[in-house]
Amino acid sequence: MSDNDGKKPLGLGGSRPSNVKQSFSHGRTKNVVVETKRKRVVVPKPGAAKPAGSTGVQMGGDPSKRPAGISDVELERRMKALAMARARESDEAAKREAEEKERAAEREARRAEMEAKEAEDREREERAKAKADEEKRKAERAAAKVKADTAPAGADASALPGENAVDRPSAAGPRKVDRERDAREKAAKAKPGREDDGRRAGKLTLNDALTGREGGRQRSMAAMKRKQDRARAKAMGGSAEREKVFRDVALPPAITVSELANRMAERVADVVKALMNNGIMATQNQSIDADTAELIIEEFGHTVVRVSDADVEDVIKQVLDDPKDLISRPPIVTIMGHVDHGKTSLLDAIRHAKVVAGEAGGITQHIGAYQVKTDGGSLLTFLDTPGHAAFTSMRSRGAQVTDIVVLVVAADDAVMPQTIEAINHAKAAKVPMIVAINKIDKPSANPDKVRTDLLMHEVVVEKMSGDVQDVEVSALTGKGLDNLLEAIALQAEILELKANPDRAAVGAVIEAQLDVGRGPVATVLIQNGTLRQGDIFVVGEQYGKVRALINDKGERVAEAGPAVPVEVLGLNGTPEAGDVLNVVATEAQAREIAEYREKASKEKRAVAGAATTLEQLMANAKANQNVSELPIVVKADVQGSAEAIVQAMEKIGNDEVRVRVLHSGVGAITESDIGLAEASGAPVFGFNVRANATARASANQKGVEIRYYSVIYDLVDDVKKAASGLLSAEIREKFIGYATIKDVFKVSNVGKVAGCLVTEGVARRSAGVRLLRDNVVIHEGTLKTLKRFKDEVAEVQSGQECGMAFEAYDDVRPGDVIEIFERESVERNL
Repeated sequence: MSDNDGKKPLGLGGSRPSNVKQSFSHGRTKNVVVETKRKRVVVPKPGAAKPAGSTGVQMGGDPSKRPAGISDVELERRMKALAMARARESDEAAKREAEEKERAAEREARRAEMEAKEAEDREREERAKAKADEEKRKAERAAAKVKADTAPAGADASALPGENAVDRPSAAGPRKVDRERDAREKAAKAKPGREDDGRRAGKLTLNDALTGREGGRQRSMAAMKRKQDRARAKAMGGSAEREKVFRDVALPPAITVSELANRMAERVADVVKALMNNGIMATQNQSIDADTAELIIEEFGHTVVRVSDADVEDVIKQVLDDPKDLISRPPIVTIMGHVDHGKTSLLDAIRHAKVVAGEAGGITQHIGAYQVKTDGGSLLTFLDTPGHAAFTSMRSRGAQVTDIVVLVVAADDAVMPQTIEAINHAKAAKVPMIVAINKIDKPSANPDKVRTDLLMHEVVVEKMSGDVQDVEVSALTGKGLDNLLEAIALQAEILELKANPDRAAVGAVIEAQLDVGRGPVATVLIQNGTLRQGDIFVVGEQYGKVRALINDKGERVAEAGPAVPVEVLGLNGTPEAGDVLNVVATEAQAREIAEYREKASKEKRAVAGAATTLEQLMANAKANQNVSELPIVVKADVQGSAEAIVQAMEKIGNDEVRVRVLHSGVGAITESDIGLAEASGAPVFGFNVRANATARASANQKGVEIRYYSVIYDLVDDVKKAASGLLSAEIREKFIGYATIKDVFKVSNVGKVAGCLVTEGVARRSAGVRLLRDNVVIHEGTLKTLKRFKDEVAEVQSGQECGMAFEAYDDVRPGDVIEIFERESVERNL
């Protein structure tokens, strides 16, 4: 085996050697031999095979001369592909050439048409100019003739302008116009990057855009389209100016100049100029009022349509239902009454449920909604309201959405404050009332006393010749329940309750809460229409899409008709209890309405909390200076409970101390609540909720107190005790004695000493004294010394003489009376 392994040795054969002199630093040089490869030229041999694409040659070619590893089938496929590619290239070239010829012909036709039109315009201008020159010459000749008639006889006739001196139309004018046209065409052809029709030639590359070769900003597609439309209209012989379009411009209370120009479809510069002409200097980003905008709109010839932000709620239409579409619906019955009178127990007996067993403290603290099917097959919707004094808003809300009020009064307790309040709510809502006298099974029950007490509040029952139905019931034994249901059915039949289920749903939020797993949940009582899964709705300041509907039994349902209570999932936030739910067409409408309501609510709160004048601001600051505040943070399980707690906190306090709720909400206690409480030095109260792990750790670290409650009584009592600790102790004065000054002595190093006789009570050294002269207080202070003979004593009894000297006061006279008293502090409570 040789050293080169069959490879051709390196050498200078087939190359052109040459010497190159290289220069280095310090004057050093070096000669280098450089080989220059010569390009290989392949000369076909006589009788060689023609290319595969030529005619008359087999596609397979000579097997001995084809490349190694290529079969006949592969070679034939390659040859066919090559032939098809060449044919396609020739077709595309022919197509491009035809299109180019067509475009060139179109340009030539357009240019010829434009030149013909320009020539026609020039001829028209020349004719007009010739006519004007002819009239001018006639006027000059007439003037010259008048002047010749009035001139002296020997005047030089050559000085008068004759016909030979008048300018004649020469060919210089048209030739000059032709030269200008040729120059314009030549400049247009020489303009780089543009074709004759004004469009950009070629593509805009990144390099061209960066170097600015295209001239920076380019025309938009809309501008190019408008230019082409004008050119087309001009070529067709029409007017290049478009006819002005007058529009109806929607005008809100305030609008920016740019938005106003956009709505009028006018240039912003024109609108700014119109404002300047009216004496208003405004830029395009500044807002102007509706009256000024109306003047500008009318100046441009458009029509003003006044709108307001509240127009977004116009999509919620109050449609009157056709009587033909109305069908009967179940009655909505609200159970109301005083606390611990058996409202929930009565409802449990009707539903055969045990809600009372799960209530903390044995009292209802939430508003509940249930649907009951009676033995007769009819449906009844019940609302159970709390009886505690703090839940006034819940009772009022229940009375507003109900058809019938069942007033529960305990037979052994008679009429109580919340019973009176429930009567007032029912009268304000103008709904019929049924009195259920409960607990008649007790030995101390006295139903007649209940009926008599109701007369004091203008509630006359049927047994006392009135029009209000009364039923004696017992939730414990079930006595009278059938009579109560029969009375409710009779009252509902008299009311003839009907609704239209085939319309957009309208409902009222009974309760709302923030569930950890399900998010914001609202208990809604449908009043009209049908709420279906997938409906888009707005409720108060929140909106959403119905993700799921759950009835009072915990079952998922597809829809809820009139008088049906359901839990609605899919809200973006927790609504307020009592908000109205309305179904809208699109999510955009719901979002706009919710944003408008939220903005209006913020503005309303800001206006209500702000002082309107400087005097009011100073008065509020002065009043708040002497008031101690107890800040608290409240979190509850449902919106109604949070509302009731906040209202109860607002009632705690007086002119010296008050409770301030920094934040109230629903859901678990979070880390943000702890941060707010730490910044304000406030405790956190959780009502039927607990703090999560992060919040507990943060509270332990920051020293924030968290208190948990399940009964509203305990929460209110604890806050009252805490607020009472902020009250300053009451100082009371207790008079212990009187002394009369008999004489005044001067003692060295002591001053004036009054010789006194204790006429009443006792005089003590530590007590406070007042000096009375003619029953007028002259001085109030303390004693410097109290002596009995020569000895300093602690006290002197009545009927004894003593010497008294006042601290830093010497103006004492015989006959003055000294009043001795003691001060004691007494703690106060709210």
